[in-house]
Amino acid sequence: MIYQPFKSTSFVVREFLLKVNKTHSALVIGVPKEDTRFEKRLALTPEAVALLVDEGHKLIFESGAGEPINYSDNYYAESGATIVDTKAEVFEANLILKISPPTLQEVRLMRPRTTVFSFLLQPMLSSAVLEAMSSKRINGLAYDLVYYDDEGTSPFVTAISEIEGASAITLAAELMSNANGGKGILMGGVPGVSPTEVVIIGADVAGTIAARAALGLGALVKVFDNDINKLRLIQHSLGRSVFTSTLQPNVLRNNFRSADVLIGAMEYINQTHRDRISSDLIRELKKGALVIDLRLAQGGCFETTMEACLPGSPTMFEKYGILHFCEMSISSRVARTASMALSNIFSSLFQNMANGGGVIGLAQSDRGFSSGFYMFSGKMVNGYVANLFNLPVNDIGLFLPGL
Repeated sequence: MIYQPFKSTSFVVREFLLKVNKTHSALVIGVPKEDTRFEKRLALTPEAVALLVDEGHKLIFESGAGEPINYSDNYYAESGATIVDTKAEVFEANLILKISPPTLQEVRLMRPRTTVFSFLLQPMLSSAVLEAMSSKRINGLAYDLVYYDDEGTSPFVTAISEIEGASAITLAAELMSNANGGKGILMGGVPGVSPTEVVIIGADVAGTIAARAALGLGALVKVFDNDINKLRLIQHSLGRSVFTSTLQPNVLRNNFRSADVLIGAMEYINQTHRDRISSDLIRELKKGALVIDLRLAQGGCFETTMEACLPGSPTMFEKYGILHFCEMSISSRVARTASMALSNIFSSLFQNMANGGGVIGLAQSDRGFSSGFYMFSGKMVNGYVANLFNLPVNDIGLFLPGL
């Protein structure tokens, strides 16, 4: 089935699709190998490649790109992809599909006016990269910024948040065991033993999924957010067994003192205000408690995890007697599942793009897609990204007539 996220949500059996439009634009899409020290996910699975090749598009994969998700070059080749040995050959494509933001070396390999897709992952994006992209008049799109409804919901962020929310609880259960240096407690407890207390900061998708998973294991769950509507939705969804509260310092302090697990799941993309938990509140946690920050890619939810946003920082460390787990993208720990979820969206996006007149044509007709640009023809066009790097911002409507 094909998921069409950008216009209206619909599920269509492929066999019933009439191929009435054979004049759509063929795309040349390059998929380079990611730096596996930081990233193991890949944008397209062989199944999605086969769909795109069948539609007349050309896919160029760097050799070994699929190995982190256990897909061989042969599997991609059998699906119709062209396998090349060097990044330079991949970057001959006019559309580059990545997960991590482009590096300076990769930008230097790109042709002028290339379009590059990636997640924002702000700690891995630099002023030097943006300057190089600008000089080559590159189009830069961030999946985090693309939306498909009036509420500004990103299909990419939703898919990854669902995975990260569920992964956070399974990871917490593992890290709390003696085998991993934890306190040696079971998530949820047993008869006669108090359940594990899980505090979640953020009531968006990741926080909601994490709360559901923790409840399923028998934990006592408390969710904090400053958006009353989100708190109302999570309580309607999960029931009154979930404690909810706004981010009141005194309430947080009292609940932190009994918490075994603290999960950061706030959303900061395109937000003008940032709520970050201070070190003073982190000190209130019990010795041996566990902190998991799901938002390192957006700058972090906690003051104690800000340093971990820097590439090369340790994934696990102890501070104030509290174990911190900090990974840029926890969904990369289940990279195959994450890649499949993303691939479902990407394959539909590229079909829409081909039928909509390419990147520029789709951007002119679809405001949700055009919102994904942070750079258009070398000009910064997103206020959130511009503010991160103190750069001037332009209105993308100036470059897209009719938007």
